[in-house]
Amino acid sequence: MIFRKKTDFSRSGEKKPRLWQALLPVVILVALLFVNVRYFDDALGGANQTVLLLAALVCGLLGWSNGVKWKTMRDKIIHTIHTALEPIIILLLIGALSGAWMISGIIPMMIYYGVSIMHPAFFLAAVVVICSVVSLATGSSWSTIATIGVAIIGIGNAFGMPHGLVAGAVISGAYFGDKMSPLSDTTNLAAAVGGTNLFTHIRYMVFTTLPAWALTFIIFAVIGIFKSAYGMTPDTDYIRQHIGAQFNTSPWLLLAPAVLIIIIIKKIPAIPAMVVGILLGVLCALVFQSDLLGNLVAAGSFENRYQLLMQAVMGDMSLHTGVNEIDKLLSTSGMSGMLHTIFLIISAMIFGGMMDACGCLARITGALISLVVNRTSLVGSTLLTGIIFNITTCDQYLSIIISGKMWQNIYREKGYQPEVLSRALEDSSTVTSVLIPWNSCGATQAKVLGVATLDYLPYCFFNMLSPLVNLTLTALNIKIRMHKPL
Repeated sequence: MIFRKKTDFSRSGEKKPRLWQALLPVVILVALLFVNVRYFDDALGGANQTVLLLAALVCGLLGWSNGVKWKTMRDKIIHTIHTALEPIIILLLIGALSGAWMISGIIPMMIYYGVSIMHPAFFLAAVVVICSVVSLATGSSWSTIATIGVAIIGIGNAFGMPHGLVAGAVISGAYFGDKMSPLSDTTNLAAAVGGTNLFTHIRYMVFTTLPAWALTFIIFAVIGIFKSAYGMTPDTDYIRQHIGAQFNTSPWLLLAPAVLIIIIIKKIPAIPAMVVGILLGVLCALVFQSDLLGNLVAAGSFENRYQLLMQAVMGDMSLHTGVNEIDKLLSTSGMSGMLHTIFLIISAMIFGGMMDACGCLARITGALISLVVNRTSLVGSTLLTGIIFNITTCDQYLSIIISGKMWQNIYREKGYQPEVLSRALEDSSTVTSVLIPWNSCGATQAKVLGVATLDYLPYCFFNMLSPLVNLTLTALNIKIRMHKPL
């Protein structure tokens, strides 16, 4: 009998990477990103993008040494970037929406009335509730954060609240709806990948989501009461006076966000919905802010109102009131302000595509599968996989798809109902994506809110509690559904 020497090479001549090789690009990436945080005030300006490309280069060299061809790498990178094209378009439209809603007075109006009716003692808890309701109705954390969230950050500034704390409350509420709404794309995707019915998936998530949300609400309520008890009750009259002097704060402006919410509920796709929101903003500017537009044109800032509106939608826009705090509230950067974030997303997709093409992602997941010995380790490994893929693929959709496909057969073989898997995907991939600075979600929300990811991360209690609650219920064998024996 002739024995052939066993080899690691596949039919195409490619060799599977060793575990240390698969982890090396990730370790280098994380280390360099932490260096950037320390040495750059604005790491999104190009430093983080550069280290993502460097990590991709390291991965590519390792792949090349293992026989992976450049064409394979290129095709995978192109495919990965293609998956991010819609979020990139939405990101540009969010920038335009922010500019249009600022010059139209919609966001200033929300700030004007928000500081009038809000109080620091219940502000943070109210933010969680408001953002939860809006995101549940719209199914979109991005839309919630880009509209209501931006106004809430302005109100928090007026109250003197730390930016990261307010952003954490906004994101916690927004991702509750992103996770639970039947209109949410991630909710539908997780159910489909897990192999379960959408509403079965949502009902099963209640057992982990509501405890995480309730704990989040209590934490923010306690923080608000604590800060109020120590005298955080600032005088906000000057905020209303300066905003009122610049803008017409008519409640009729609420029609624009109301219409946007309604068309999103009607399942109009995100891109057309955003375009409608931008047009409504421009229309409101012409109808309600004619005095403001006339003053800006007369001052020589722009040649005419058309240029003024285009500048608000496309580029930097700021009003000078003489009060620095007010000026910050009333400034936007339009579409152009999103370009650094888009560069970051493309760089992240290059890194994720390279990791996939070179077999590094498959090697890491293979190591994780070997850790499964019981119910808790199975669900725990699934949660960990979702977080790791959010870090390595830099996109929550890829994380849900890859994690789901990897674990689907294992859950079936072990006798677990598919909603056990789909819930784990939501409790990891969906909610933790916004906590990763170079993930498309983390980069986007940091730019939209004007708060660095690592500044708001410690206060995203809902996002951090969700996987922990899931793991706890699993360890206690609470609501873990199995297939009935034949």
